[in-house]
Amino acid sequence: MRVNANILVAGAATALLALTAASPIALAQQVSSPDPHAVKAGTYKVEPYHTQVSFSISHFGFTDFYGLFSGASGTLQLDPSTPSASKLEVSIPVTSILTTVPVLDNELKNAQWFDVAKYPTATFNSTKVVRTGNDTATVTGDLTLHGVTKQETLQVRLVGSGVNPLDKSFTVGFEAVGTIKRSDFGVTQYVPLVGDDVALKIAGAFVRQQ
Repeated sequence: MRVNANILVAGAATALLALTAASPIALAQQVSSPDPHAVKAGTYKVEPYHTQVSFSISHFGFTDFYGLFSGASGTLQLDPSTPSASKLEVSIPVTSILTTVPVLDNELKNAQWFDVAKYPTATFNSTKVVRTGNDTATVTGDLTLHGVTKQETLQVRLVGSGVNPLDKSFTVGFEAVGTIKRSDFGVTQYVPLVGDDVALKIAGAFVRQQ
């Protein structure tokens, strides 16, 4: 029986596309695990290249405008078996603020907004960790921004942990969300025309030191 060459080519192409589409997912599953039991206890250091704090704020009620901070540093004392014993200390350079508008970036750094010359960093030091699910927790801590310290709570979810295939370090990653009022920290420019509530979404990556 003669097999049509076009059918063979089409079948091979379909198989190749299927393998290509599946490989990133399969590779990611091999690299990291979402299983909380795979997380190792120990002292972790913030991995700054893949840690970001994104924010959104209402712009006159027309749009939710987005920006982000990067360059975080700090430590995480992680105890998966007793989450309440875990401790997070993070510092973020406010000067790293980035939106899609360079003029706005410079404006946000001035004295009417974040006043980065006087308050160049923001810090978060946890005071309480409470497990809320198999892979979730609330993390409450002292947020210092614009020279003001307030207690804030973040909802945290484990994304995954495992050995980074590039540098062979054991890495764990979390996603955290929360909302703060900027007026609580003395950043009141254009309130309430520009929203007071600031929604935060944080991608946190940590590398195990010991």
